[in-house]
Parts: sequence; C-alpha cells; structure tokens
Amino acid sequence: MELDRITFNPQMMGGKPCIRGMRITVGTIVGLVASDITFDDILLAYPGLEIEDIRQALSYSAWRSEEIEISFLAA
Repeated sequence: MELDRITFNPQMMGGKPCIRGMRITVGTIVGLVASDITFDDILLAYPGLEIEDIRQALSYSAWRSEEIEISFLAA
C-alpha cells in the first residue's frame, strides 16, 4: 500500500497525519466521508485536495484501525 500523500510534522496540527503537508488532517477527511459528504463536495470545500488524497486518507485510516498496540507494564 503506497501512502505517499500522508505526511507527519510535529510542528503542524499537533503531529497528526496530514495530507501532503497541508493543514488538512486525515481525521478531517475521514470525518467528512463518514458524514456522507461526497468526494466532489470535499474537493470543492478544499480546493488544494485531489481525489487520490481522499483515497489515501481512507486507506491510512483503515490500516491504522487494524493495528494492535501492546503495552508492557513494569513488574
């Protein structure tokens, strides 16, 4: 899976995953899609976005939801 449009910068948006270094987070895009906003309407609202940005945001979110985090407690 290629996610070359998902970027991370600790100095921007609290280090959240963003789209191509813009101040648009993956969470924003996923939230809009989850709210039944169409891809076309998202692209109109965010003129710098491209359809592939939306696809990769959804792919990244799906991938992250499958990760399992294990914490080890000190004895």
